[in-house]
Amino acid sequence: MADSDGEYRADDASDDDFADHQVTSSSRQETRSRARPNKTKKPTRKGAKAAWEDIQRSWDTVIEDADGTLTGLIEGRAEAAKRARLMKDTTPLQRGIIRHLVLVLDMSFAMLEKDMLPSRYEISMAYASQFVREYFEQNPISQLAVIGMRDGVAIRISDMSGNPTDHIEKLQTWIKQDPQGNPSLQNALEMCRGALFHTPSHGTREVVIVYGALMSSDPGDIHQTISALVTDRIRVSIVGLAAQVAICDELCSKTNGGDNSGYSIALHEDNFRELLLAVTTPPVTRKQEQSNASLLMMGFPSRTLASGDSIYYCACHNRPTREGFDCTRCGSRVCRLPTECPGCGLTLILSTHLARSYHHLFPLRNWVEVPWAEAKRSKACYSCLMRFPDAPDTGKEKGKAKEKPVSKLLSSIKGVSESGRYACEVCGHHFCIDCDVFAHEVLHNCPGCQSDTRGLRQQQNGNGGANGELQENGAMEIDS
Repeated sequence: MADSDGEYRADDASDDDFADHQVTSSSRQETRSRARPNKTKKPTRKGAKAAWEDIQRSWDTVIEDADGTLTGLIEGRAEAAKRARLMKDTTPLQRGIIRHLVLVLDMSFAMLEKDMLPSRYEISMAYASQFVREYFEQNPISQLAVIGMRDGVAIRISDMSGNPTDHIEKLQTWIKQDPQGNPSLQNALEMCRGALFHTPSHGTREVVIVYGALMSSDPGDIHQTISALVTDRIRVSIVGLAAQVAICDELCSKTNGGDNSGYSIALHEDNFRELLLAVTTPPVTRKQEQSNASLLMMGFPSRTLASGDSIYYCACHNRPTREGFDCTRCGSRVCRLPTECPGCGLTLILSTHLARSYHHLFPLRNWVEVPWAEAKRSKACYSCLMRFPDAPDTGKEKGKAKEKPVSKLLSSIKGVSESGRYACEVCGHHFCIDCDVFAHEVLHNCPGCQSDTRGLRQQQNGNGGANGELQENGAMEIDS
């Protein structure tokens, strides 16, 4: 049989004859190399490193503690993550604390993707419930509505109201339904316009869209809808779960006065949650006509209880109830606050609701890091009394030689204190990182400023301390 590389051999040939005439792969390469002309080789650079020699491996940068563990490094990284959430601008700005917001959720086929576990749809519904709770926690006198996009149309999940329980209950009914169809961005925006059309002029009009698709099935020209949103002064923010879409960038840019920072793409699950919950902060008032001072009439009703076995019907839901709040203008009874009176339209709230919205206008200033030079005057956190690490003896050379490498690494991270102490610039007290996060995210007040004892210390003028006298940095000494 003829072969392209070897000559024909008869079947009756011996094995030795066949081995002598067999063509090997090495002989083929030698024949081909002789047939090709010799080419000049490129000169190699002497002393140059290969690409693989400059690879930086993550395990090469790990620094162990003195006992051989990574506890200090892990705690430092966690402290840096907590501190990063607090390092934001605290400049007092005029903000719209009475907000009217519409949350739009993508329920199309694109939400079936599992690049975010367990799926885009399930994690979006879970974060939407967290968004509703956090939104009313930060904006107790605001209103919210929820809209979905599926099958090329917009679906109204919940109407505009100030009751977070109703929104969460309506969202729970859609969790078990699978997403399907195409999203329609134009239909959702038109429904948002209708929901925000009757909102009062003293409040903000906002739309937040969770968008996972790369297309939109619109019945008309979406650019006309964008122009109508600009005319109605409606701001649109989008959190994308896929690649960036040009029409979404144009939508956010035109409705926010040329600022496209309202359009962001989630990198992973935690980043998706951070981007969504960042919308709970009230937006800054930009236009001059919105900055004019105006008075808003509100009612502050008291809680009443039905006498005996009598039962009343609430005017907001037409449900039987024994307790509620009577409108201060018309006397209609509502079951929950804050809300608008169904009879006269008066805004009914409690004084605590206004107090919870106050911190957005005057946020708590960021606490500064305390270096080791100023850390000796405090031994424990002023708020929780957790003991601080002892300050090293920097005056001796031995102390410098025994300085831990982990502390050097943590001191280079922006916003992290090398001594584990954070000081309020007003009262001067030192706090730990957990109290720092709790004060800025929950209390919105400084415990040291609220329990300021500087006037008491000046009155004592160094006299003998009595039982329970406050010592340095809040350490209390009690006689047994």
